[in-house]
Amino acid sequence: MASSNVLLIESVQQAASVLKPLRIQMLRQMTEPRTCTELAREFGVSPQKAYYHVKSMERAGVVERSAERIVNGLKEGFYRARARSFWLSPRLVKSLGGTRAARDQTSLGMLARTAEQVLEDVGHLAERSTAGEEVSSLSLDVSIDLPDPERRQAFMQDLTDTFQALASRYTDSTCSTPASGQRYRFTLLCYPKSDQEIS
Repeated sequence: MASSNVLLIESVQQAASVLKPLRIQMLRQMTEPRTCTELAREFGVSPQKAYYHVKSMERAGVVERSAERIVNGLKEGFYRARARSFWLSPRLVKSLGGTRAARDQTSLGMLARTAEQVLEDVGHLAERSTAGEEVSSLSLDVSIDLPDPERRQAFMQDLTDTFQALASRYTDSTCSTPASGQRYRFTLLCYPKSDQEIS
């Protein structure tokens, strides 16, 4: 069985098993099955140390044993990464700063939480897609010029009205439990481009 394209890391144990420099380098080499002896030789460590790191990642579910062979009467395992890319769930990344900072940056905090939710949702969908499920999605991206507060306010009002009209038109209030695959999340994010000065 081939490795998946994406694995979403959602537990502290998984994150701790991956977020070490040597293990990250090992994972890059383990898109194809490798033995601990091969990894030890490549990274200049003892076979025992390579085995320790590989087994730690296996217990966390980011590495799997794919085959074995007999060498001098002993079994030697082949291990590979369970995915080619590992995405860290935003839920594992705690926000820095106290409640005052959260109060002072309410709108940015909401933007960050929404972006985190999108990343987590996309991570789960990517896992389903690599498992062979067809996942329908749509993304739109546009840059607009809002040079002054008056134009920004007018744009936000137009955007809010349009968003609410679409939601009302395409939401079935009589269907509280839609069939699988019929309900979609539609998210709008609006923020100054980071490569430009914010006025």
